[in-house]
Amino acid sequence: MKKETKKTEKEEKAYREKLEILEKAKESKGKQLAIGFEDGELVELDELKKLLSKQVEDPQEKHTLYYNGIRKVLMKYLPIDKNIRRIIYDEKDIFLNRGKAKDKRGIRGSDGRMTYNEDMTRMVELVAEWVMTSQDPVDLYKAIYELNESLGFGHQSYDDTSPGFHREMQKIIKSTKPKNNP
Repeated sequence: MKKETKKTEKEEKAYREKLEILEKAKESKGKQLAIGFEDGELVELDELKKLLSKQVEDPQEKHTLYYNGIRKVLMKYLPIDKNIRRIIYDEKDIFLNRGKAKDKRGIRGSDGRMTYNEDMTRMVELVAEWVMTSQDPVDLYKAIYELNESLGFGHQSYDDTSPGFHREMQKIIKSTKPKNNP
């Protein structure tokens, strides 16, 4: 008799918990219920707010930013020399791919044209600033290099001399930063 009572009490408790979950789900439209792992309590997750707070990626905006805002401008203002363009494009692509450089086979495994709109917008702003102020390819390379450094991204390595070059670039960038006047 005691076993049946325990089983019945246990079943009744489980039944009540299920009903409670269903009742709360009915009350809270737009919210999802979850059971906390640590204490087993019901927790409300407002999924709609999470979705609305995320920035929506717009494929048309990506296309416009990349082809009209970055590529077209770089093609117009960079020297025709393919080697100069390649070095700048590689540094730009490392930023757009959030630090992903090409491997030894020349494969990046990522496409900068599909990056986040905010990253493309940032690159458009950097390129526009360069066009309005300098148009010197070295200044553009330094600006993109410094941006990648500030975000902890790596840089493209071409051969055994690349690490030394990157160390020297870091020194140049540090020496050209304005010092804070106390």
